[in-house]
Amino acid sequence: QHVHAAPVSGRLTALNAAGKPQKGSIEATTTEEAIQRIKGQGYFPTSVREQKGKKADAPAAGDEAKAKKKKELSFSFGKVKPKHLTLFTRQLSTLQDAGLPLLRSLQILEGQQKPGKLKNVLQGVCEDVEGGSSLSEAMAKHPKAFNRLYTKMVAAGEVGGVLDIILQRLAEFMEKAQSLKRKIRAAMLYPIAVVVISTVIVTGIMYFIIPKFQEIFRDFGVKLPLLTRYLIGLSSWIAGNNVGQAIPGWVFIVFAPLFIWLFIKFARKAKPGKAALDTILLWSPLFGKLARKSITARFTRTLGTLISAGVPILEAVLITRDTSGNYVFEKALTRVHDSIREGESFAGPLRESKVCDAIVVNMIDVGEETGDMDAMLLKIADNYDEEVDVEVSGLIKLIEPMLIVFLGVIIGGIVIAMFLPLVAMIESLQGGNAV
Repeated sequence: QHVHAAPVSGRLTALNAAGKPQKGSIEATTTEEAIQRIKGQGYFPTSVREQKGKKADAPAAGDEAKAKKKKELSFSFGKVKPKHLTLFTRQLSTLQDAGLPLLRSLQILEGQQKPGKLKNVLQGVCEDVEGGSSLSEAMAKHPKAFNRLYTKMVAAGEVGGVLDIILQRLAEFMEKAQSLKRKIRAAMLYPIAVVVISTVIVTGIMYFIIPKFQEIFRDFGVKLPLLTRYLIGLSSWIAGNNVGQAIPGWVFIVFAPLFIWLFIKFARKAKPGKAALDTILLWSPLFGKLARKSITARFTRTLGTLISAGVPILEAVLITRDTSGNYVFEKALTRVHDSIREGESFAGPLRESKVCDAIVVNMIDVGEETGDMDAMLLKIADNYDEEVDVEVSGLIKLIEPMLIVFLGVIIGGIVIAMFLPLVAMIESLQGGNAV
């Protein structure tokens, strides 16, 4: 802290009697005097910094320092990886709990980041906080790194003076959300790998092996059964041997996953397409139950975390709706928001939508009556995380035999289609020898 003989202007951020952040400037000779003056006016100071005036010889050096800092920004694109953001959140919570000033904590974490998107974002956040912005305001300028849920929880922590606790809850929320995603991806990895490998093998058989048999059958003049003709026709399409065929079929097979992904991506950008795809997913016989349980776990954890952080219920419901990721749940939560705004219950519209199990609606109803909604929502999320584990295990056990049967039918069909003409050919040869 520097003591000046003459009054110096300082920038400040403080909370008023209502707990809302206020910004301004004050004249004082020391930082302690500035804090006492602010408290004397009925405010609680959260940040006080000296506002340095521009000197005649300073601009060049200042501009040079800023230019140097800008040059240090590394090229990056896309969003910040969730695991990096989670680690940053956990570390910032620890530093705040240890009592370090916010700006110093941000500078420490920015300095230890590897060049990339997060480091660039944190440099911008540090500059904004140093310039007098609150942490939530600075983070809100970088939506690709800090989404609406993140910034609203940080804002609630700033107003309540419990930023370290809120950051800890946010880190726990992000860790459990990532754990849920990993479980679902792990469940899908095995069947996808089996389908891809089997597709490559079958396509190779159709491209290289079947044409050889076709030549043999043609040389012996064997009358081909219907199944064999279909198989040879498919083989000719895959190899591109049909008359007038411009593109071989194997090109479509190779790029089919990309076409499907692009179709789903563009279809979800339109409201009717998103509604149709999300509805099909929720009520599909194989993946519907898992999708409903995982989305229920995510939306209850999000809403419970926001409410426990002190975010107003109406705003918390809107944020949860926007981050649910499913049109059917978004529609249900919109009805919940309208119901609460009109003074009605939370559980009623959720029960009418039938997107959640009855036990979920009943537990929310109990939480609403007891005033312990946040704890009840987090308990639901924990229970459904466990149910997702059970559902994933059951799905893997169900998919394995289905894939075996599916592959058996395909390979068996190819073998039978090739074996029938061979039998006819052997019989014709035996008949010729007998004569």
